[in-house]
Amino acid sequence: MPEILLFHHAQGLTPGVEAFAQTLRDAGHTVHVPDLFDGRTFDSVEAGVAHAGEIGFGTVLERGRATADGLPDALVYVGFSLGVMPAQLLAQTRPGAVGALFLHSCLPTDEFGDGWPAGVPVQVHGMDADPYFVDEGDVDAARALVAEAPDDAELFLYPGDQHLFADSSLPSYRPDAAGLLTERVLAFLERVG
Repeated sequence: MPEILLFHHAQGLTPGVEAFAQTLRDAGHTVHVPDLFDGRTFDSVEAGVAHAGEIGFGTVLERGRATADGLPDALVYVGFSLGVMPAQLLAQTRPGAVGALFLHSCLPTDEFGDGWPAGVPVQVHGMDADPYFVDEGDVDAARALVAEAPDDAELFLYPGDQHLFADSSLPSYRPDAAGLLTERVLAFLERVG
């Protein structure tokens, strides 16, 4: 089984992100979950994004990139929202990626190079009325990714308007959607393993 490098969202390394990582561990996966915010967590997405802006989005990306040093090349990169930035950067630029999972976010593939790498499967998960995912262009980037890599990319939309619906420690948590997301993630990991 490939190892997993999982990046938290803008509210920080919350108990819900840790619980998601533990679910993957319970399924037999080795999961690395770096803390890109040095122990800080935030009560809202906006506050977390403001913090990321203060330290610099480039710093967040560099911290994410540095966590891959010393890990095997054959990794699955997973990002929750803001964590998709380093996950997508590494999936597109670090040789050996065996898969990527983008939860609640997706960036245009030209953000980190010349497009999606051939043979690297990816899933994108988001809610169909989430203002961050839909109004800020993430769903469009996800659809473009699926069009670019139709054999390797999947987009899953869930009914609802919550952003971090897969984080069980937040009010935005939606158990039904999160359960289905988790089933799809575990099936993906089984396939790429």
